[in-house]
Amino acid sequence: MTNTAARRPWRTLMPGLALVVALATLAGCGDDADATSPSGDPSSASGAVTVEDPWVRATTGTDDPTMTGAFLVVDNNTDEDVTLESASSPVAGMAQLHEMVAVDGEMVMQEAPGGIVVRAGGGQLLQPGGYHVMLMKLKRELAPGDEVELTLGFSDGTAVEVTAPVKEFTEEAGHYHSPGTAEHGH
Repeated sequence: MTNTAARRPWRTLMPGLALVVALATLAGCGDDADATSPSGDPSSASGAVTVEDPWVRATTGTDDPTMTGAFLVVDNNTDEDVTLESASSPVAGMAQLHEMVAVDGEMVMQEAPGGIVVRAGGGQLLQPGGYHVMLMKLKRELAPGDEVELTLGFSDGTAVEVTAPVKEFTEEAGHYHSPGTAEHGH
């Protein structure tokens, strides 16, 4: 005898999905001036620049625990392009916005000149191997489960503060970037 629920798991999800859609619809009917996430995080307000899914790579067990990367998604819910121009964190002596670019046939990391543009009505993913926030001169090692406060500055004058969980270091090489190599171009 076969279990039809196991063959069609989406049917078991339908009542829950309907509730999520209904709640999302109702949430969109309120006053946008008070729009915040359930945690009260103003970075999730609608009609503005928002930040989602922030995380920081752990430094414990790495060859160079003085630097790491922060990753996140920036959504621009406005009608004008904005640029992520700066980042800071109390755990880092320096933070820069970085990108990966091809130089002489090799991918290298460098500071993103002019910041990171987030198009009107669009989003920008900051991820390993692409745009990211580089946290340098760390004041302590970061272990999985720790949290890092980040402040992101945008060209429209807004500053978005987020708390990013530290996640396990998973890169095979045992380091994020090696100073003085092609991987570390600044």
